[in-house]
Amino acid sequence: MELPAAIAIASGMRRGEILALRWSDVSGDLSVAHVRRTLQPTETGLVFERPKTRRSARSVVLPAFLGPYLLRQRADQARRRQKLGEGWSDQDLVVDDGDGTPLNPGTLSAGWARFLRKAGLPWVRFHDLRHAHATLMLLQGVHPKVVSERLGHASVGITLDTYSHVLPVMQEEAARAFDDLFAG
Repeated sequence: MELPAAIAIASGMRRGEILALRWSDVSGDLSVAHVRRTLQPTETGLVFERPKTRRSARSVVLPAFLGPYLLRQRADQARRRQKLGEGWSDQDLVVDDGDGTPLNPGTLSAGWARFLRKAGLPWVRFHDLRHAHATLMLLQGVHPKVVSERLGHASVGITLDTYSHVLPVMQEEAARAFDDLFAG
């Protein structure tokens, strides 16, 4: 759960986008992830599809704290690849099911729920990590247009409508900033 959760909170990527991410989609210095596909469960199995919207195909700058998680995953995959030999399915996926094959999105969600239960943490959907990313960015003063681009929303209006609960806090901060400007 560690790496998918870290990617979700650090990037705001959707579950299917994280599970479809390939190492070839990540810059060599681990600073950018290019969202090019999503993994979707269908009646016939797992399918890689185009991202949800035209703007969902995007590049997301990754925070430096994510680098060690990615490096650990790469090393872990190398160990598993060597151990499994011919049993390894080389699909270049960043997050895999243990043998190089795609991890089912439902399996990730079920594992997330088990992790929360075992850790005694309150229930939140895996998707809520995406919402946490957006909320934290807005509270840090990141421009809504940038947050919208990171999330791959079709328009900044969707971002503003979805995260309007954050705006009152931002309004208060804006008023204080104006008072500071004219203080004294």
